[in-house]
Amino acid sequence: MTTTAYKRILLKLSGEALMGDDNYGINRTVIERIVAEITEISRLGVQIAVVIGGGNIFRGMTFAEDGMDRATADYMGMLATVMNALALQDAMRRAGLVSRVQSALRIDQVVEPYIRGKAIRYLDAGKVVIFAAGTGNPFFTTDTAAALRGMEMNVDIVLKATKVDGVYNTDPKTDPSAVRYQNLSFDVAIAQNLKVMDATALTLCRDQKLPLKVFSIFKAGALKRVVMGEDEGTLVQV
Repeated sequence: MTTTAYKRILLKLSGEALMGDDNYGINRTVIERIVAEITEISRLGVQIAVVIGGGNIFRGMTFAEDGMDRATADYMGMLATVMNALALQDAMRRAGLVSRVQSALRIDQVVEPYIRGKAIRYLDAGKVVIFAAGTGNPFFTTDTAAALRGMEMNVDIVLKATKVDGVYNTDPKTDPSAVRYQNLSFDVAIAQNLKVMDATALTLCRDQKLPLKVFSIFKAGALKRVVMGEDEGTLVQV
């Protein structure tokens, strides 16, 4: 078996990643391609947990800014992540990958409740575990959920899949001279507000010395290169 740099990972997927170039919802071609990359690293023996966002269906922050009660908006966003988790699980089933969905909100007729010990047993058995509904609490993002679940699952690293292939000193979309950081400290990311993850998530990872890698999920083969320890994306660590 090929030697990988990490045995157990937490993959943070945004809801927007599932849209592809669409304006809303789930792009079937995109989700199948993402699942194919996840399947490839699973076959290398990597244990995979996933935290999924819901921004392709509902963004709580946006509705809260428009006057909706923030807690209500956040709960609606959590339900959107459950929908994405079910779509991801079904795509994995069609790809021959066994997965389980655990939700921080109790929806027992649809998905399992989050139980830490059970999730760890699934990972040890080679199943992908998809965590839905964030932390189960309003006012916390799915970035924070990724940091929290990563620590609870004792993962080696949190991988944040984005549309950009790492963290840059300026916006690479508007500045052609932008430079990608190969390595970055949590303190610098927080102090410079580099938008790697929200400050709560970064602080959790920093305090627990849990490394974070930011990479592009739209770059073919990037996920495999990350788990093989190659120079891909930006590594954030203490």
